Amino acid sequence: MKRFSSPFRALSVPILLLAALAIAATAASRPQKPVLHGRHWMAITGKPLGATAGAMIFQQGGNAVDAACAMLGATATMFDALSWGGETQALIWHPEQKKVIGINALGMAPTGATPEFFRSQGMDYPPSVGPLAAVTPGTPGGLLTMLAEYGTMSLAQVLAPAIQMAEGYPIEAATARGIQRGADRIAEWPWSRRTLLPHRDERSAASGPQDETGNYWDREDDSTREFDAGGPLPGEVFRQPELAATLQKLVDAEAEALAGGKSRKDAIYAAYDRFYKGDIAEEFARGVQEQGGLITTEDLANWRVEIEEPVSTNYKGIEVYKLTHWVQGPVLLQALNIAEQFDLKAMGYNSSRYIHTLYQTISLAFADRDFYYGDPYFPPEEPIRGLLSKDYAKERARLIRPDRNDPNIGPGDPYPFQGGENPFSHYLENFHGESETPTTEEERQEFLEGFLAGTTSIQAADAAGWVVSVTPSGGWLPAVLAGETGIGLSQRMQSFVLDEAMNPYNVLEPGKRPRATLTPSLALKDGEPFLSFAVQGGDGQDQNLLQFFLNVVEFGMNVQEAAEAANFNSYQLRSSFGAHESDPGAILLNDRVPDWIREELSGMGYSLRFSPRTSGPINAIWFDREHGTFWGGSSQHGEDYGVAW
Repeated sequence: MKRFSSPFRALSVPILLLAALAIAATAASRPQKPVLHGRHWMAITGKPLGATAGAMIFQQGGNAVDAACAMLGATATMFDALSWGGETQALIWHPEQKKVIGINALGMAPTGATPEFFRSQGMDYPPSVGPLAAVTPGTPGGLLTMLAEYGTMSLAQVLAPAIQMAEGYPIEAATARGIQRGADRIAEWPWSRRTLLPHRDERSAASGPQDETGNYWDREDDSTREFDAGGPLPGEVFRQPELAATLQKLVDAEAEALAGGKSRKDAIYAAYDRFYKGDIAEEFARGVQEQGGLITTEDLANWRVEIEEPVSTNYKGIEVYKLTHWVQGPVLLQALNIAEQFDLKAMGYNSSRYIHTLYQTISLAFADRDFYYGDPYFPPEEPIRGLLSKDYAKERARLIRPDRNDPNIGPGDPYPFQGGENPFSHYLENFHGESETPTTEEERQEFLEGFLAGTTSIQAADAAGWVVSVTPSGGWLPAVLAGETGIGLSQRMQSFVLDEAMNPYNVLEPGKRPRATLTPSLALKDGEPFLSFAVQGGDGQDQNLLQFFLNVVEFGMNVQEAAEAANFNSYQLRSSFGAHESDPGAILLNDRVPDWIREELSGMGYSLRFSPRTSGPINAIWFDREHGTFWGGSSQHGEDYGVAW
């Protein structure tokens, strides 16, 4: 096995011993939240009410797929960094077939969405907000397909929590703040304004002193001042009547089909057809086009969910499964293939050597992601066999310098490792010339926000053996609502590129899916579920999942300790959002990282930034085969929450 040669041999043994003890203490720090234990079922997602929706379904006798669908519906209704017009990606362990199944419910670019169109609008990339940022909605189709194919309950049962919430639920402060932050944009879109800013007119007309932002106050107690842009206040009952009506139409379609003698499965697909080919589709397309968007009824009718074979790699006897290269999932597998060339455990958790090695590993794997990943249903064919080759990983690992960051790491050439010739090798030399680095503070802030762009995650498991890992997203605030459907539009169009030199596999084309960041994970050991894990956070997702997995496998942390542990994040990869910038050498570290490690990393060419929480909101389930129980982890990073029994 290749060993990492240390640039710090001059350090004395006592200093090294003290450093190792400090690193070990940091690794074993007591988590803020307890491990979640369950014997019969487990439901974890991004909001407490969302996890409650899953628990309700489990208590009614549903399986993990039913519960996951209920959580998906609830979190989409709550705008937990997604809404119903977004996209859904899932991995499902089928206990009877003994296989992992992939669900591809990512929307496609609509008619008229071409590089030429966006360039004619003066854009170098598709926009990040507004009706032109939308691909077709995937979450309704993903939910309905998972439920029809692998669930046990009716759509009426599974959507009951979401419909109740759409009729009115006490909104939490995080979503209320999200509406506040995006209020000016929301006010531009009439259907969004009506639903998301119900108090806009009454508050703007209020008497009283005006603050520097132009908001008015007529309250003696101004504790709610930050929410005075017209949106709902925390704890207020937030109502979405148009969305409730749309969801009820889906349930009605199911009921009509059942009354006509259709099977449970066919009745759920009748609801699918009503959304994508019926009156909901007509109003959705009308509402989008009315506000300047491109989606047509034909686009909705032509889109479909794909049930796929995921990809995998073996790391020290553990089979790790990811969705393939239409999302960034395989980058975790590539990173594990590279990382296994080094003795990570001997380096010590979050030592400078460990952080440096993983940073370089991430840079190598993500450079390949940035150039080679795209929609597998459109040519050219991505070289996924070569990218996941163990021999290719060994070649990439040899590029890691032990003493300094390499800001010029670019994509490799995986084609020889699958017996082919690279048709785009002429673009590789100028890869870095096609990307920009943020320079102003405003650009840097926008760039960092893109890396942490919101999503949610869903984890569910039951005693019968079903396991579901989902990373849905899209339609986050500020969202455009599509007419009277109450459905918030996706913003995923921005993940396309318009220039072939940046990524010839991910160039915008009507009907094509953009390469997304969304990336659920499942790991098996001895042919049975070992870990189910996912996290939100744009380009940070597989970085944090890599470290979470290693925390469990290499450093023996339990699932909650691993979910809260101090990770780092690299900004050297290209952002999947906005202007697709990168910041070579920039690294986000946890505040707990000791001074000497900071000094060593600075000396290796890194630009350091800090945050008190750097794990990302990881949600995970570990399967205790010895006792036949579930261990749940839900990090303290956000509002993620779990319920078990």
